[in-house]
Amino acid sequence: GLPYILQFRGKIIVVKYGGNAMQSKELQEAFCRDIVMMKSVGLNPIIVHGGGPQISKAIEQAGLQSSFVQGLRITDRQTMDIVERVVIDEINHDLVQMISDQGWPAFGLGAGLKGGLIRARKLSLTVVDPESLMPVDFGFVGEVENVVTEKLGLDSVDSEIPVIAPIGIDGSGQSYNINADTVAGAVAEAVQAEKLVILTNMPGILDQQGQLISYLTTDELDSLARNQIISDGMLPKVRCAQHALEGGVHTVQIIDGRIPHSALLEIFTDKGVGTLIANSHSD
Repeated sequence: GLPYILQFRGKIIVVKYGGNAMQSKELQEAFCRDIVMMKSVGLNPIIVHGGGPQISKAIEQAGLQSSFVQGLRITDRQTMDIVERVVIDEINHDLVQMISDQGWPAFGLGAGLKGGLIRARKLSLTVVDPESLMPVDFGFVGEVENVVTEKLGLDSVDSEIPVIAPIGIDGSGQSYNINADTVAGAVAEAVQAEKLVILTNMPGILDQQGQLISYLTTDELDSLARNQIISDGMLPKVRCAQHALEGGVHTVQIIDGRIPHSALLEIFTDKGVGTLIANSHSD
């Protein structure tokens, strides 16, 4: 691990934390230990978390229904209230506490927390509903306009660890639900991260036979997406990886969050545990 520690010392690593890694207490604790370990050997981790399964559960408990189009949750005002409560008051709050319990202070960022990190606007994606032939209104689903990086406080090695909720606000103070992969990609690009690591519920990106592809260039990724080999849930992750690499992030890794300590294994050992994506084979 030492050559890798030296290679990444002082570098920023953005970790998108989501999926099953958030569901099990044991995996949560392992993840938080990994993050504190990264910080204590001189890396600068930034966490961006999702909340999909917990949001879906809370929406169901409220007697509402979730509908998704192209992997994005349609978010009316009632749904938005639930999203904010779950993502900020529950997930973000607990994650900050768990990281701090592992021995390094963390702080939460998102609308209503230290708000204003993610400046958002309403999503401009146009998707036509095949039944009504009308454009889909995603409601309070946003896209990232810009990231106010000063709020991350990354100016010293002993700074607190930022834990970012995927909620942005616009100029009038309206909050928007943003896909967490998209937020992670935008943050990684804004801080020119060395790596963006995305935890998923799969081993990584799979080929047509269901085998793990351990290395891809952005061109190879394009052709997989065009040939519809990449599954729906993986598409936002792939788009976010492509954007991040185009924007100056060095590498993106899509890894299996169900394996304890997968983030550390990916960064500190030769045995990557997922798919590494780079602009070219030399990276």
